[in-house]
Order: sequence, then C-alpha cells, then structure tokens
Amino acid sequence: MTELSAAHDAAVTDRGRLAGSAYSSDRDLAARQSLYQWQTPRYDLPGIVAEQLRGVRGRVVDVGCGNGKFIQRLREDRPDLALLGLDIAPGILAGVPGPVAVADATRLPLATESVDAALALHMLYHVPDIPQAVRELSRVVAREGLVIVSTNSDRDKAELDDLWQRAAGDVLGTGRGPARISLSARFCLEKAPSFLGEEFGRVEAIGLPGTIRVQDPGPVIAHMASYRAWADQHDVPFDATIERARTILLGHIAQHGAFEVTCLGGILVCRR
Repeated sequence: MTELSAAHDAAVTDRGRLAGSAYSSDRDLAARQSLYQWQTPRYDLPGIVAEQLRGVRGRVVDVGCGNGKFIQRLREDRPDLALLGLDIAPGILAGVPGPVAVADATRLPLATESVDAALALHMLYHVPDIPQAVRELSRVVAREGLVIVSTNSDRDKAELDDLWQRAAGDVLGTGRGPARISLSARFCLEKAPSFLGEEFGRVEAIGLPGTIRVQDPGPVIAHMASYRAWADQHDVPFDATIERARTILLGHIAQHGAFEVTCLGGILVCRR
C-alpha cells in the first residue's frame, strides 16, 4: 500500500470524520443523492431494493442507513417488515423513522441468524475492515436470507474527476491538479464480488448505468461541495477549486448546452 492510498483509506474510514462531519447531518449525503434527479434512465433504487425483498418476511436491518431513504420507502411499501436502521453517525439518524441505533458494521449488535435480510447500501467503503463487516452481515442473516449491497464502479462520474483536476490545476497554476478523493474506491463494483464471495456462494450483480445531464452548474457544484469533510485531503484550496469548477461549467454549458456525467452504480444481491 502506498503512502497516498494509506492516507486515502484513513480519511475515508475515519469514524470521527464520518460521524462528526461527513454525516453529522444529511446535508452532504442529500446533495449527492439529489444529483440523480437528472439521470437518464431514472432508477428507483429504493424501489429496486424493495422488489428484491419481495420474498422476505420478518426482520430487515439497514446497516449504515444514513438518512433513511430506503427505510422510509420500505415502511411505505412493506409495512409487514420489522425494520431496524443502524449507523455510526448519531446526527444523520435524527430524521430516520425508528427504531434506529448507533452501531459499528464490524460489531453488529444482533444475534446470529436473527434477521431475514440485511442492507449495506453505499457504505462498505467507509468500513476500515471490509472483510469483517461482510462476515458480520453473513453472521446475522438467517441461512435462507439475503444481503443487498450497493456501490459505484471505479469508472463512475469520471467527468467530475476530470472537472476537479482541471479546476484544481487552474487554481494552482499547474495545468492539472491532484485528483479528488474517491469514496467508493475501496469497495467499488469491480472489487465487491471478491469481498462478498468470501461469505456468500451466490452474488448477483445488477448494473445501473446512466447519464446525468444538467443545464445549470448548481447540482454538480452541490455534489462536489458535499466532499467538504475531506477538504484537507485534496492538496488544493477547496472553496477556490469549487468556484473555479463553477466557472468552467458555465462556459461548457454555454458552449454545448449541457454538461453530461456518466454514471455506473449497481447493487449486489448475496445469498449463501
């Protein structure tokens, strides 16, 4: 592991940073979620998860539930399920319909085989010990149950990475600046099956490719600014880079009519 990757991993997994800044409220997560309003095709991710759970009865735990988007949908679509939300960040749980609890994904406060399904949606890349978290998901789910995981490809939103480096380079006067931090790099779609295959005999990947097209810089800038908790990791003045990116976007949209971002996320449905 290089020094850079070690620093990256430490920043992405630091519990104090996650609970105290990145997810102290749902502001930044909501900004990242809202960008998908402009994606074609539009995926109803909570609906897709609900459909995967159609054969499940009993208890479902959402590990790393964040601001509760999936719990809220399941409460509406599947009132028969007993739902529990867990997260390491107390602040982000404030608006999640209960019951909820603060918990660590590597030490789940649940008995062995005590739930019928577990969700780990866009969160395993934040866990310092991913294999241990996967073992815990496997431990708490009943033998015939399932685990649903989601993450992004390492090629997801490459245009935003390029925009950041262009803007950072302009601010620094270096041509192209340093890369921005990648949250999902530790557990991307390409790496996820290997991690999950250690505990689950069947791992079905469902890709969700799409294109985001915006005619105003606002949604893209809000998404980029939502990484403020990791501003110290970017080796560039954060606010100045964000503002330079806004100017670049305005010019691009004026010339081309829109700015497009290629997305590739996916879910993985795991069974023993």
